[in-house]
Amino acid sequence: MSCKLGICTLSLGQSSAGHDLPTKLRAARAHGIQGVEIFDDDLLHLADSFPGGKDVQENGGLAAAVIRQLCQENDLTIICLQPFRHYEGILDNTQRARRFAELQHYMNLAQILGTDLLLIPSSFLPAEQLSNRDEDLVADLAAAADYGARQRPPIRIAYEALCWGTRIDVWERSWEMVTRVDRPNFGMCIDTFNLAGRVFADPSSTTGKTPHAERVITESLRRLTTYVDVRKVFLVQMGDAARLSEPLVPGHVLYNENQPTRMSWSRHCRLFYGEHHLGGYLPVKEIMTSVLVGLGYRGWSGITII
Repeated sequence: MSCKLGICTLSLGQSSAGHDLPTKLRAARAHGIQGVEIFDDDLLHLADSFPGGKDVQENGGLAAAVIRQLCQENDLTIICLQPFRHYEGILDNTQRARRFAELQHYMNLAQILGTDLLLIPSSFLPAEQLSNRDEDLVADLAAAADYGARQRPPIRIAYEALCWGTRIDVWERSWEMVTRVDRPNFGMCIDTFNLAGRVFADPSSTTGKTPHAERVITESLRRLTTYVDVRKVFLVQMGDAARLSEPLVPGHVLYNENQPTRMSWSRHCRLFYGEHHLGGYLPVKEIMTSVLVGLGYRGWSGITII
């Protein structure tokens, strides 16, 4: 009942705060990590150090090649490139076409990195910028999967429901997208934070929880093990978050009127699993038991605090 242990490069420190990628990769391997999810900020930060900066498209490919070599030197598998944000359901046709072109570039970067997996989180653009028709979301995601399938080697896509996503915010909705897209290379990412962060936790509540949180999460996990096909689970991410002492509402030091509340909570309060002494309270163990035992998942499990 084990899986391969990975970590997201951002979870090892932000590049903008001086945490350089070579040091992070060495630290990961020294502590028994087998693989890394390459966060695009790390790739762009490295590209920015080359002549011409990160705005020169060729530098992205050069940075990806350097990262691949660094990972090989540290005996680390590159699990995926992530995240490719704000893709599905865009109403503005010009912006929609631009994002598809950028998706193609990301898939090229994934190829250079030597990974076959790209993670797309659900969009959290303002509702007025997104279609409210599931058919439009499915069409965009299917187009991404079809393009990925034509690459050599093919690129797989792991779709993740962010708990602050505008249209897709629970695992059931991401699974619905997976089943409706119905492509061999299109699956889902299960993230313990985002799963529990929507149906179990509520940072704007005085209790830090949704009503009947324990019952709701139990029922959610029962559905997960009943309906999800483990062959379509392409990635699992494991992380916790701190319970706030005061509700995250206007007046709270972390409140940001320009962000969904759960997004602000995520940006400031994420923890590694096991950091209960720092306030971690999400049912991470229960979720991982459902994934590993209930579903029988044996793929990569990334440690995340992003």
